[in-house]
Amino acid sequence: MKQDLSDKRKDYSQNFINFSNLPENPLELFYNWYEVATESALIAEPYAMSLSTIGEDGFPRTRIVLLRELSQEGLVFYTNYESQKGKAIEKNKNVCLSFFWDKLEQQIILKGTIEKIDESKSDDYFHKRPVESQIGALVSQQSNIIGMDEDLDEKVKKLSKEWEGKVVPRPENWGGYLVKPVEIEFWQGRPSRLHDRVRYQLASSGTWKKERLAP
Repeated sequence: MKQDLSDKRKDYSQNFINFSNLPENPLELFYNWYEVATESALIAEPYAMSLSTIGEDGFPRTRIVLLRELSQEGLVFYTNYESQKGKAIEKNKNVCLSFFWDKLEQQIILKGTIEKIDESKSDDYFHKRPVESQIGALVSQQSNIIGMDEDLDEKVKKLSKEWEGKVVPRPENWGGYLVKPVEIEFWQGRPSRLHDRVRYQLASSGTWKKERLAP
């Protein structure tokens, strides 16, 4: 199959980055952009972000995860620690997150180091989830090979009856990760492919260095 996509392009013109009025901390700018994205009716899941890790086979792997907390420390998401991403993280703590909000013509790329959050915080979030999602976490051995005819719905029904009226325990292999940023790049689409880009890099002193990048 062959398809020529060379004529598929869009001119961006919605917004711009004010390079003369940038905050010293990139997380402030991140929050400002994120707040606009969450208030936009055009973006269904502004908290959806791609997570890239280096797998045990040496290849990069990217998948979508959901941002669940944002603070001055960094960004938090939750997953199965024994999944492919969890095993990759165990071997290599350097990861990359990216957001793309096409309706706002914006992209954010964040490089950072990752660590597990406190177990009590994972417990708190787990029990805020719908009971069906809690049961699903018990059922799913994420990323493991299972039979084509395996009936996961039946397992969910069985466990739902077993735990009906009880507090579902958080699996030990399920919890949160905190990504602490060391570099964040903000990209704003502009006309004629002259896009606005600014990159923040964390210095050893703990301060942020900001630079404009060519489009």
